[in-house]
Amino acid sequence: MQRTPRDAAAANPGPAGPTASASAPATPQIQLIPASAEGALDAAEEAVDLLLESGRAPGDVLVITTSEPHPWAAHELSFGEAAYWAQHDARDDVFYADAAVAGRAASRPVVVVAVNGGSDAVAATALPLARERAGALLIVCGDPQQINAVLSVGV
Repeated sequence: MQRTPRDAAAANPGPAGPTASASAPATPQIQLIPASAEGALDAAEEAVDLLLESGRAPGDVLVITTSEPHPWAAHELSFGEAAYWAQHDARDDVFYADAAVAGRAASRPVVVVAVNGGSDAVAATALPLARERAGALLIVCGDPQQINAVLSVGV
């Protein structure tokens, strides 16, 4: 796992798209942004902002949370699941998903995971899934000790 300072982690968004041929799945670059569980969502937001400021298209980014859903996801789900998933399918904007439903999300060039709480089991499921969904870059925001413990067995 590559460790980088918070600002450098998201400032280098990686290639514009998958770099592997269609016959071989891409292995995304993995970056860790150290943050407490309480600060993981803010760190993920900063990473997304830097990605967008550097020219990454909003539809290229998927954000997964391991505990409390992102406020955007909670708001959009208030209009019903059909509308929420229609926004996912449109790929016009950053999409936010809770780890419990992230398996339904399609691959995107960049996946940002906010390890903002939840059990180690949730993180152990979410992180490998996020790696599978990330075409070029996986950014993980959270407690490095917890993430390293999960990644050593999960990824």
